[in-house]
Amino acid sequence: MQLHDYLVPTYRAARRLTCVLGIAALGACSLFSSTDERYEPAKLTEYAPELVVNKAWSASFGSGGGLGFAPAIVGPDVYAATANGKVAKYELATGRQQWVIDTDTDLTAGVGSDGQLVVVASPRGEVIALDASGQEKWRAHATSEVSIPPAVGNGIVVVRSGDYRIQAFDAETGKRIWSVQRPGPALAVRAGTQMVMIDGMVLTGLPGGKILALDAATGNVQWEGTVAVPKGAGDLERVTDVVGAPQLAGPLMCAVAYQGRIVCFDVAAGGTLRWSKDFSSSSGMTVDRRNAYAANLQGEVHAFALDGGANLWRQNALRNRQLSAPAATGDSVAVGDYQGIVHFLSPVDGRQLARISVGGGAVVSPLQATPNGVLVQRGDGDLTLLSVE
Repeated sequence: MQLHDYLVPTYRAARRLTCVLGIAALGACSLFSSTDERYEPAKLTEYAPELVVNKAWSASFGSGGGLGFAPAIVGPDVYAATANGKVAKYELATGRQQWVIDTDTDLTAGVGSDGQLVVVASPRGEVIALDASGQEKWRAHATSEVSIPPAVGNGIVVVRSGDYRIQAFDAETGKRIWSVQRPGPALAVRAGTQMVMIDGMVLTGLPGGKILALDAATGNVQWEGTVAVPKGAGDLERVTDVVGAPQLAGPLMCAVAYQGRIVCFDVAAGGTLRWSKDFSSSSGMTVDRRNAYAANLQGEVHAFALDGGANLWRQNALRNRQLSAPAATGDSVAVGDYQGIVHFLSPVDGRQLARISVGGGAVVSPLQATPNGVLVQRGDGDLTLLSVE
């Protein structure tokens, strides 16, 4: 496996050639030797399951997944998209399909939804909005390719494009209403990243290790935090990016970066840094009421106390298995791996509680905890809801 296989050209606003580094190359295989045992995925061992996990339902409506895809859960409904252009709506509890449409184009990102509007994006930077019944409402164009699920709410649609612009479109008309751009680094990470819209604010991480809080109505920057600071002499050593979705837990907003840190900021205190730990993740993190959870580049899952950041436990039985962003259910922490297996760990000490194969290839979309179980978008784009007892 060669490094150049994961370097893909893209363009910044200044039209200088840059590259996007695929971090899968750094997680599951050696960049220097395909036979180095240090990078071999851990073999799964037998243990006595402590949870009963079953497939509550599965649904197939298209084909193809990827880092830009994550299902959106709005109330009792699930919206999802696949790389070959399909978008669908399902009942979360039963898996009953309510509609499926074909956008007549390949897709690179989706889904964003507030229950009234469903938004996806194409490789050409086309932003496609559907209404609640699946009928196309409008199409608009971002300034470059969109590979992060759009954020929808407060009457706007927000996308982050490959030239590091964050752009907002009117939810009714598709007219662009504001655009914010920050300078980007020479190399950026191709990773699963998500924006969050809450309380009239848009939260987004950026290459270079920054996280921004933008006013959804105007795009004005309300707050900026540092999750990681680029280090090293060369461009490759200095690559860093906020990965996954910013996580909210009471007054805290937490995030994790590739070649950076895992941090929590106190929003109630103006966004001051509460704690930070050196950490490198390629997939993202999740939180529950007490802890933050993330897998590092080696596939070791860590738990940190939200109150102070103490490292509570580390589970290394899944090393080099290319773990997805985790989901915290309350009674377990779930992560998917490169073989389409979902693992359930104890939030108390990290011990393995159960595992189940959902198939479909590597799980790269973030797992999502729901009132009905853990929702998985498989590597082939299919959806599976796992019930946990």
